[in-house]
Amino acid sequence: MKQLIALVPALPVISAVLIHLLAPTLGRRVARLSVGMTGITFALTVIVLYLTATGRAAGQISAGEQLGILLNDPLSAVMSVLIAGISFIVHLYSVRYMAEEAGYARFFMLLGLMTAALLIMVAAGDLVTLLVAWHLIGVLLYFLLGQDTRSPSAYRYAFWTFFTYRVGDMALVLAAALLYWAYGTWSLPAIFDQIASDPFARDFLGVPVAHAVGTLLALAAFARSAQFLLHTWLPYTMAGPTPVSALMHAGIVNAGGFLINRFSPIFVHTGDVLHGIFIVGLITAVIGSVLMLTQNDIKKSLGYSTMGQMGFMVMECGVGAFSLAIYHLIAHGMFKGTLFLGAGGVIGEARKDDGVPKDPLYTFMVERQPARRRQPWLLMAAITLAVPVVVLSAAHWIVADDFFQKQGAIVLLFFGWMTGAQLIFATYRMRTENMARLFTLIVSSFAIVVLGYAVISHAFDLFLYPDHAFRERIYDAAAVDVLWFDLLLALVTVVVVLGWLLTYYSERTRRKTNDRPGPLWMSFYALVSREFYLADVYSWVTRTLLDVASRINVWLRWV
Repeated sequence: MKQLIALVPALPVISAVLIHLLAPTLGRRVARLSVGMTGITFALTVIVLYLTATGRAAGQISAGEQLGILLNDPLSAVMSVLIAGISFIVHLYSVRYMAEEAGYARFFMLLGLMTAALLIMVAAGDLVTLLVAWHLIGVLLYFLLGQDTRSPSAYRYAFWTFFTYRVGDMALVLAAALLYWAYGTWSLPAIFDQIASDPFARDFLGVPVAHAVGTLLALAAFARSAQFLLHTWLPYTMAGPTPVSALMHAGIVNAGGFLINRFSPIFVHTGDVLHGIFIVGLITAVIGSVLMLTQNDIKKSLGYSTMGQMGFMVMECGVGAFSLAIYHLIAHGMFKGTLFLGAGGVIGEARKDDGVPKDPLYTFMVERQPARRRQPWLLMAAITLAVPVVVLSAAHWIVADDFFQKQGAIVLLFFGWMTGAQLIFATYRMRTENMARLFTLIVSSFAIVVLGYAVISHAFDLFLYPDHAFRERIYDAAAVDVLWFDLLLALVTVVVVLGWLLTYYSERTRRKTNDRPGPLWMSFYALVSREFYLADVYSWVTRTLLDVASRINVWLRWV
């Protein structure tokens, strides 16, 4: 069993070395070697997950007393299957997609190294191994995004990503140094044991070490998972190869959610930090979703979609639903990886034909002719509101009050479903002639999304955090005052209802009038389409800093 744990990250490294050595002999056939090794790695991770779930797996392997530790717990086993699975699909896709690109063998070598670094990161059992893998991912991503060395934009945004990662990584380095200073060991299990025995035994400048470390870890997670103000690298990396975008959006950007889960024994003592994580995730989810609506570039739109989803994932951590965040991470990873690879195919077809490629989903959503009979917009709005209001009111009456505090993620998903599925069903089906079918679709989507997430979240809770007392402590740490929680729900409800009413009213009047949008609306559209001018602000700050640095060099006669 111990050999299996070591073999999982070792195989991609061996693959990369063999590609480097055999590329002059095998040529483009090295891709088969890389795909084969990645397929075997994926099969091994499935076996390890099965042995872990059945309690027959070793807990960890170690090359030293405090260093070179690889953990094998439910979290690392689940994450390894996700990483190896997505990497295997990306390898398969890349065989033909990258065939015409320069640096074919180098690309597969870097993919293998990236897979190994990700597998080591999720299994790291000491701070040094975690830091090395964490930094290697940033460096390898820089080379993968800059695969096309002739493209100035690819190089520019690859460096932008590299720089943003370094800013966030400083927080992780400081957190690791603080933990070693406080507890005298690099081993994560040993640190977690000391914190569990007395969480507030050590402080740094008057601040409990757990709070200081939790804040630094949150900052590192924000940078890696593209949270607001540290998100600009994500939508601007589209000049990189599509397979790299798929791997990045499906796996690498999820590292923030993994980091918070890995250090859950620390976050369980930092309720205030969890509340801050929730707020940052909420802002990111809203802004990412809004910015996505105004993009005319398919890959950039997907980038902002990923940003919004990362906001939801971080929000779930902020309300204590750590295991739900892992499920969200897996579901989003598989969905977004497929979407990006599909986008690559669409772009390839579009380059051959300047018309819009035929697609069943596009035909259904855009070209489908609605029925002649149109329902009143107020009736559709009432139907849209009726189901969630009745279900939420009944749930408040049936279940205990603390459920809504501890299961806040489910409530948030409930609102996510309202804003997504119902709007699509109701707005685009206003001309439906079969109201019973529409109502059934609305209720079915509610049952699938909310109940599905609730059941799967509970199953992940039991697998990732089998200790019932620890799960309760996480939810207690993230719990907020009932008054504030209800105020937040009321605010979200008002925003959602106003948005619906505006959408329905616009849909109703759009075909009756040919009025042009007013200056206020156009100004708002310009603000959103320019992404709140954040990229311009960052560019101005960069130019100013470079100018100041140049002046200092001249004054001090260093140049």
